[in-house]
Amino acid sequence: MSIILDATAANTTPTAGQDKDLIKDSSVETFVQDVIEPSMEVPVVVDFWAPWCGPCKSLTPTIEKVTREAGGRVKLVKVNIDENQELAMQLRIQSVPTVYAFKGGRPVDGFQGAQPESEVRAFYERLAGGPIESPIAAILDQAAGALADDDHETAHGLYVGVLEREPQNETAIGGMIRCMVAMGEIEETRHFVDNMAEADRLKAPIASAISALELAETGYSKEDLDVARAKVAANPEDLQAQFDLGMACFATNKREEAVNAMIAIIRKDRSWNDDAGRTQLIKFFEAWGPMDPASVAGRRALSTVLFS
Repeated sequence: MSIILDATAANTTPTAGQDKDLIKDSSVETFVQDVIEPSMEVPVVVDFWAPWCGPCKSLTPTIEKVTREAGGRVKLVKVNIDENQELAMQLRIQSVPTVYAFKGGRPVDGFQGAQPESEVRAFYERLAGGPIESPIAAILDQAAGALADDDHETAHGLYVGVLEREPQNETAIGGMIRCMVAMGEIEETRHFVDNMAEADRLKAPIASAISALELAETGYSKEDLDVARAKVAANPEDLQAQFDLGMACFATNKREEAVNAMIAIIRKDRSWNDDAGRTQLIKFFEAWGPMDPASVAGRRALSTVLFS
């Protein structure tokens, strides 16, 4: 699991390395050479911010991200108004964050306050004159496909690549957890999860992956499957055997059979073992994800049993 920790701790300083020509800090002394002159050739976005400004802390990383994805079609300059009060007064900056876009040496567009990434992207696309697509989204789609095909090593490598660029990407973190669970790294994954902030563990993609970890920690395996099937065949009323069958089917990725086993418990005795059948079935849905065919069919079957 060290690779997770390495990936999530990667240096993503926006002004480092290849970003120095796209993203820079400016001041009243260098504003003309940083903003006005370059804007004659390419749009320049200016982010006016302050260290004490809460919304700035969420907006600036988003603007930096979209700037990188623009691939040089738009540049970003950041101005700390506390250190450049004269410049802020000249440009009539009344609150932060304030964002101006310069083209041809003059401001042509702008907005105030924190904005979602979709709005920032639309702002940049107007300046660039065309779509700005996130390569991260394409990588995540590719990783999800590999994970769905049980190609866990490929998915793992793709998620690592995302986390090297975006250490807090919750979809990549959740995918990484799923990969490590599938590859049998249960103890390492548990250690990683236990050291995450509580707020991060509650994010949907991560919470769903943690459900998969918790199910893996129950200890059911392929060896339990034939035993459970034999017990259920011998006595269909044995709800513990039905439960073991459902858990063993989950462990061996027999999703439809796992759902059927838990539904059988709920149909026969909804309250058995403190509602264990329904509780585990919900965990299955969380682990598979809401759009998985087994989750969709399982929720439909659960509703039929509960409300019939």
